[in-house]
Amino acid sequence: MIGERDERPWGSWEILDEGPGFKVKRLVVTPGQRLSYQTHAQRSEHWIVARGTATCVMDGETVEVKAGGFMDIPVGTPHRIANVHDDEVVIIEVQRGSYLGEDDIVRLEDDYGRGTTAS
Repeated sequence: MIGERDERPWGSWEILDEGPGFKVKRLVVTPGQRLSYQTHAQRSEHWIVARGTATCVMDGETVEVKAGGFMDIPVGTPHRIANVHDDEVVIIEVQRGSYLGEDDIVRLEDDYGRGTTAS
């Protein structure tokens, strides 16, 4: 639902827009934190770095993406965003797919002891 927001151990997310087959989120990753290394069975993601420098891992390859840069994550590809810098990283994430629920996450690695599925 537009405006829905959640705090996570790594920062926060908020839904900015959504419709059939897409969802747009604003992710804030706090310094020194990272999301789980994860996959999605039913969606792809397009990340636009709005502020800061994101350390992005996709299928084992690490890439630094500065403000204005982007990454495309195909369905089923392992991925993660990390913030190894001193300032917040803000990502605009565009999800596309047949199902965009928060439970379409399989965690491969997690720094916060969460299980293999979203919680």
